[in-house]
Amino acid sequence: MSGSVVPGMRFADRATRIEVFPGLDALPDDAASLFAASTTFFSTRAWWETVLAHALPADGEARLLLVRRNGAASALFPMLLDRAGGGFRALTTPYTCLYEPLVAPGITDRVLLFGEFARYCRAFATTRFDSLDRANAADIAAGGARAGLVAASFDHFGNWHEDVAGLDWAAWLARRPGALRETIRRRTRRAERLEDAHFTLYRDRNDIASGIAAFETVYARSWKDPEPYPSVNPAQIRAAAELGLARVGIWWIGGTPAAAQFWIVERDQAMVLKLAHDETFKAHSPGTVLTAWMIRHMIEQEHVAEVDFGRGDDAYKQGWAADRRQRLGLLLINPRRLGGMIALARHGLGRANARFHSPGG
Repeated sequence: MSGSVVPGMRFADRATRIEVFPGLDALPDDAASLFAASTTFFSTRAWWETVLAHALPADGEARLLLVRRNGAASALFPMLLDRAGGGFRALTTPYTCLYEPLVAPGITDRVLLFGEFARYCRAFATTRFDSLDRANAADIAAGGARAGLVAASFDHFGNWHEDVAGLDWAAWLARRPGALRETIRRRTRRAERLEDAHFTLYRDRNDIASGIAAFETVYARSWKDPEPYPSVNPAQIRAAAELGLARVGIWWIGGTPAAAQFWIVERDQAMVLKLAHDETFKAHSPGTVLTAWMIRHMIEQEHVAEVDFGRGDDAYKQGWAADRRQRLGLLLINPRRLGGMIALARHGLGRANARFHSPGG
């Protein structure tokens, strides 16, 4: 299926146009160069294939917006149309740790390019983005302003991480809070003495299926709530493995997987995406033991420069990582539409209420 230029659109630069595609297979061949320039697992073609096949809402339709400048594929914005409510948003999921548009190498005027994309968004009362870093949030907001849209930002989730470049295990451990440091030492010593217990790391395409099976066994017996998209975990592990990024760590006790974790390693960063343990083995602190083993492996064997704990401000993360950065959400609001006016008023009231209830407000 071919893309289409949005009817009725007017462009400040007639050399720029928007083409809209319903899926990855419909994209033209020259869009492949945009995926080749991706800087994170969460913007690779393998990731988007996983999202479209396993994490698309029942009432959602993918809208892949390709921006062409002078005929060349210059940027791709994976988006989602809500058929039921008519909403328009970035194609993110509960598993997305970072959303970023794909921009061709050599583009220096990102804001102008994003402004052309934002003109498409004027067809909607609001366009929502989340899982953004500050740089992309700023560029999208600036592009929206060029198209006459109002940007309203919000905090989406915290991301705990730590620079570990040049550290060995002892140095990393010395950084931990005293109580956690002693817990790690005590529990890992006990684990080393435990009979019939061992660790396995799955990373190769040939054995990743065994890692996935063990992971799924642990997850099914853990405290975790059922996944909103049950097939996502094995799918994203397979996708990462195809790119050579997957690391599935399993701690076995007596032939049974007691704890499981899924990490990705790319560009000197190790990020944990999913972790779980079997409550049957709770007395052995399997989560603590496996997390310590995985981090030690990342530092000593893979020599990563950063350890990242992904989405969320879970209390335990503050002990395992020293730094926090805020991932942002952003609404592009069209004040010329009724729904946009309502959203703008709600956002203004929300900000005013937050200021009123803040200390000194």
